[in-house]
Amino acid sequence: MPDVTNQAQPPLEFIPPAFNPLVLRVIQLGLPSYLRWKTAISQIEADNVEVLVNLYRQFQEGKIRFLIAFRHPQATDPLCLGYLLSQLVPRVARQEGISLQHPIHAHFIYDRGITLWAGSHIGWIASNLGATPIQRGKADWTGLRSARDLFANGRFPMAAAPEGATNGLSEIVNPLEPGIAQMGFWCAEDLHKAGRDEQVLIVPIGIQYSYVADPWGAIANLLTKLETYSGLPPTPSTYSHPHLPSSLYPRLLSLAERLLSLMEDFYTRFYHQKLPEIPAKSEEINIFITARLNALLNIVLQVAEQYFDLQPKGNFNDRCRRVEQAGWNYIFREDYKDVKALSSLERDLGDRIAEEANLRMWHMRLVESLVAVTGNYVHEKPTAERFAETTLLIWDVVTRIRGGNPFQRPLLGKQKAKITVGEPLSISERYLVYKGSRQGARQAVADFTKDLQRAMEDLIVK
Repeated sequence: MPDVTNQAQPPLEFIPPAFNPLVLRVIQLGLPSYLRWKTAISQIEADNVEVLVNLYRQFQEGKIRFLIAFRHPQATDPLCLGYLLSQLVPRVARQEGISLQHPIHAHFIYDRGITLWAGSHIGWIASNLGATPIQRGKADWTGLRSARDLFANGRFPMAAAPEGATNGLSEIVNPLEPGIAQMGFWCAEDLHKAGRDEQVLIVPIGIQYSYVADPWGAIANLLTKLETYSGLPPTPSTYSHPHLPSSLYPRLLSLAERLLSLMEDFYTRFYHQKLPEIPAKSEEINIFITARLNALLNIVLQVAEQYFDLQPKGNFNDRCRRVEQAGWNYIFREDYKDVKALSSLERDLGDRIAEEANLRMWHMRLVESLVAVTGNYVHEKPTAERFAETTLLIWDVVTRIRGGNPFQRPLLGKQKAKITVGEPLSISERYLVYKGSRQGARQAVADFTKDLQRAMEDLIVK
């Protein structure tokens, strides 16, 4: 599909949720077949589903409002969550002798920008499923009001990914955004003002992926393609077991070092960035690579931040969101609400600005692909999953450099998804602290976000 972000245009319109039970029914019926034939997922299993069954029972009895905070390692996570709600929760409810009203569903909160790369039809589907969009990186008051109203008054519970974006790694949780906790406290506040006594809960849910059969051969083949593209020499045929981790790990390190060197040269030569001196120690090669990567990601973001006149504040994820919103402001412009009032020259100049903003956002996308990578991820646990996830993240970066679509990843093998339902965390128990003062509110949001982060990390199956 053509890149619409190369043209200046009016601001993105809010897509209001308009739940259609028929659309939901059709999608729920077709979801198992879609997962089987259109994704790499061949099996989905879940632990502690009875916790979710009990939460839905209490929700339908008017005792609680709750939000599902789910991990977001890859793009198929919402599909897995949809399978959990439409298939596994009703099954466990029947086994437990608990009668639930159908459909079992949730109001998802999604990124408004998804429709730009996935297609406008996604907006129609999301709307008909009762989902509500939010523009990341800005105070999207229309989106926030919609999500806030659904949390307190919607027909279903809420669902959102507090990491804000995929990170490609099943066993590392990105720093959580505070918006989930804030919406929980808003819901408690709205219920209190309305004289309602429902408790407000947030339930963490872990999602991990593993391969049905270790795809060492497919990983080796993908490494070969990346090596060739990066200008590395062919893998020596002297390896007696070229598909074993002991043979693949040196290749992964060499590829990472090659990519780092080329990107460091690219940004220092052509963008005039200065990298810090990082002393190398052979016995700490993984620490050295991590330090180099973090330094590189910092100057890559600075290239985008300098163009948009942004100060580098917060962690890499925070900075990415700010760059993204600055780019959207240059492309989706308030002064383009009446495009016909603009001259042809003004429109053409706007398109040049949009092109430039899109290019600067490209740098930020590189950081998004690598923000969760560490030098120890594969070294400390050289499983096929960790090898595959890291290799695919390198593929994402290379694909972005080539101008390709990183969302059309190669499939290395059939996967199974493991969903783990955690114990719900109470917002209501902390509401008194939240409403006590502005400082108390900020502290309550920060503390809850920290506790949710810990809870989601504890759900990772080692």
